[in-house]
Amino acid sequence: MEIFRNTNFDFLGKKWPFIIFSLVLTAAGLGSLWLKGGPAYGIDFKGGTLMYVKFIGRPPVDKIRSAISARIAGEVSVQEITGTNEVIIGTELKDEKTLDLHRRLLIETLSATFGVRGGKPDFNNLGAQTLAERLRDPLQRASVALSDQQLQDLAKRLVEFRDTPPRSGLLASFDAVAPVAGVTPAVTGVLKQDFALFPYSIRNVEIVGPKVGAELRNQALLATLYALGGMLVYIAFRFEWIYGLGAVIAVFHDTLITIGLFSIFNKEISLTVVAAILTLVGYSMNDTIVVFDRMRENLKILRREPLESLMNRSVNQTLSRTILSSGLTGLTALALWLFGGPVLNGFSLALVIGILVGTYSSVFVASPIVLFWNNFAESRGKRRRPAPPAAPAAAPSEGARKNSKAVK
Repeated sequence: MEIFRNTNFDFLGKKWPFIIFSLVLTAAGLGSLWLKGGPAYGIDFKGGTLMYVKFIGRPPVDKIRSAISARIAGEVSVQEITGTNEVIIGTELKDEKTLDLHRRLLIETLSATFGVRGGKPDFNNLGAQTLAERLRDPLQRASVALSDQQLQDLAKRLVEFRDTPPRSGLLASFDAVAPVAGVTPAVTGVLKQDFALFPYSIRNVEIVGPKVGAELRNQALLATLYALGGMLVYIAFRFEWIYGLGAVIAVFHDTLITIGLFSIFNKEISLTVVAAILTLVGYSMNDTIVVFDRMRENLKILRREPLESLMNRSVNQTLSRTILSSGLTGLTALALWLFGGPVLNGFSLALVIGILVGTYSSVFVASPIVLFWNNFAESRGKRRRPAPPAAPAAAPSEGARKNSKAVK
């Protein structure tokens, strides 16, 4: 499938506006990184606690933030997940000793702020084993005779019912558990009497220590550098070293601009963002290789054509493929960015930026580097374009042959 046929756009002739734009964007990103002391690393890299909490109604974000900030020093973030009643609460860890302390403080703060008074255990935040232990004595007092195994099975069924959509971990009333096998009016009465239903449920807790975060940060940097180095070696072997250098500079340019824009927009660099950047390294490199491969094919059959014109021809010949692949991938990334919520926001934003920057860098960064080097090498006499084959000598005419014989 081709969108464009027989196009003849002068891409290399328009390279300077794009090169200047890249330089300005790179300088702005580096300036932002310098002013802010580097990228804004997420909890994955600097250490901290992430707690996913779901509420029955819309979460009171401001109330949550103020309550936690009053008890936990340092940076506290509360992000609402669009389209759900769930928030992500994040706290920064400065010391390994506070790993478990922050988790306990978060739980205690939520309980004190939104819990039900009276000291009753919260049914919405109990596991099956704990629920079974808390049910044993109240059921015995209510004359509900259950063996240990029956009690364990009942607690397991209650927790599974609570965690199954559409409840997804939250019950608004104990009357809702009536359909659960083994739940009698006496069991329901015990639940109402001895348990409480908090208006929130802690869905998940993630804790990363500062040392682990630093190790992850170093490993992410090394993974990116190894990927760039491996690609440089591959392209230098497959084409020429200048092609490999141009492709790696273009990919490094894409990565630097993406990180710089994250700094300008005050976005955090997390593990998912690093995954997106590594994805873009491969994506941009593949796009560059496609253009370079067409250049190599055209060099074999268009020896008389100037190099800049040949490069333009190669880019025009791969234009439909570039538009289709970049356009469809970009639309998918854009949909993730717009509708994926805060969990996927950083990942999808990195993809959107990287696809846009990576697409034009293959044409306006990688190709000009090869062109500049070839022009420089030719001017220094180090490289010459293959000379066109000499025209065959014309055969002497009949009259010329006769005159030749006469002279002899």
